[in-house]
Amino acid sequence: MFRTLLRRASGSGGPRPEPWRLTATMSYSTSKDTMAKKTKKTGKSKNDPASAADDAVSEVDAALSGQNSRARQLQADEKDRSLDVGPNGRPLFTSTPTLSQLSRKDTCSYFKLKMEELNNVLPEGLPLGMVKEFEDAMQSAVIVRQSFLDLRDNFRRIVDPPLDSVSSKGKKAQKQIVLDGPVSCGKSITLAMLVQWAREEGWLVLYVPRGREWTHGGFFYKNPQTGLWDTPVQAENILKDFLKYNESHLKQLSCQILDPIPLGEGAGVGWMRDGTDSMAMPEGSTLYDLVNSGIRHTHAAVGVVVHLRKELSLVKNIPVLIAVDQYNNWFTFSEYEEPVTVRSTQPIHAKELATVKAFRSMRNDDMMVGAFSHSTAVGKLRQDLPDVPVDARVNLSRYTLDEAAAVCHYYLRQRLIRREAFTEENWKKVYYLSNGNGAEMRWLVPLMRADS
Repeated sequence: MFRTLLRRASGSGGPRPEPWRLTATMSYSTSKDTMAKKTKKTGKSKNDPASAADDAVSEVDAALSGQNSRARQLQADEKDRSLDVGPNGRPLFTSTPTLSQLSRKDTCSYFKLKMEELNNVLPEGLPLGMVKEFEDAMQSAVIVRQSFLDLRDNFRRIVDPPLDSVSSKGKKAQKQIVLDGPVSCGKSITLAMLVQWAREEGWLVLYVPRGREWTHGGFFYKNPQTGLWDTPVQAENILKDFLKYNESHLKQLSCQILDPIPLGEGAGVGWMRDGTDSMAMPEGSTLYDLVNSGIRHTHAAVGVVVHLRKELSLVKNIPVLIAVDQYNNWFTFSEYEEPVTVRSTQPIHAKELATVKAFRSMRNDDMMVGAFSHSTAVGKLRQDLPDVPVDARVNLSRYTLDEAAAVCHYYLRQRLIRREAFTEENWKKVYYLSNGNGAEMRWLVPLMRADS
């Protein structure tokens, strides 16, 4: 079957079928054969609702049984270190204890993570790609890629220039970076690893794992004072997420801007009844007090988010990093629409939202990294983006052949591949068929057959 898929995919000059087409073909064939066998055995028609329900329950039970069996086998495998072997006999897992200490020699090996610690350092949530990888592999580990090391060292040189003066090879460190690249090349996971590293180093990081949520859902209205659209529900969520990991840092940082916080319309409660349009922060307030006031007072949420952005630019005691996933959603139209006539509306661009406008620009002296997400793409963006330096875009590649070798050996170790079917020829077929797409490789490797 595996060889058949490869012939179909690589045919005589024809286009490579999309993964969903392969899935649809295989699912149809499998379900048709299975149903025919079951009908012949039980004498029940495939159109019998009761029979269909029983078959569905049986298939679910079989899948759960298989997963439980694999989990038990992997638990037993933990005691056998001879299985932790990668390509060319190299160790499959790195012994380096922290992301900060990883070096070039650790590339193409896996770095184990503890879920409790990971959820603690990234309480805003993990990228969906990372979650799916952990679920399928039944192991919380990520491959060490040179692209992550380069990104980490870039920001490390900004904070401590002499530290990497030798390894930097004269490269100029960039304070603003946009991670781009093809689908499933690891942009979101690389960004999450960068945030984890920065927080473990003691940095103050505003991490936005789902930038699309800033432009979709919730209550919105046009603020007559600013001419921008306010989204108080999103603003409150932004502040809550920022507080989850950074509370201790924020309590030690004093507010440096004494301007009053403008008040707007609260979510579901309208404007302030007494007509108050601003709120003063008491002298000696900390950034924690500022953020907390936006959480407690819905009228102040948007104003606090905008004010916070200005305050972060003035923090000098510790390094500050702004990291935004799904950054491309801030350069397209939002979900919101503005009434034009009684029967027509026009879409509202993300740049017209007060929160997005405050944080989108990279034309400043602050450290900021954004990652594009093709899973949330709503159109192709031009190469030169407004508010983004021309040289900010960094393209990440899909897996190289060496990385793919490590990935396939890791999936073998995690029993996604049967050992009798695992050969260099087979895993290379998977690599070339998927064109290095990580998600597709993970889907294809269980299809390896010993006779392929």
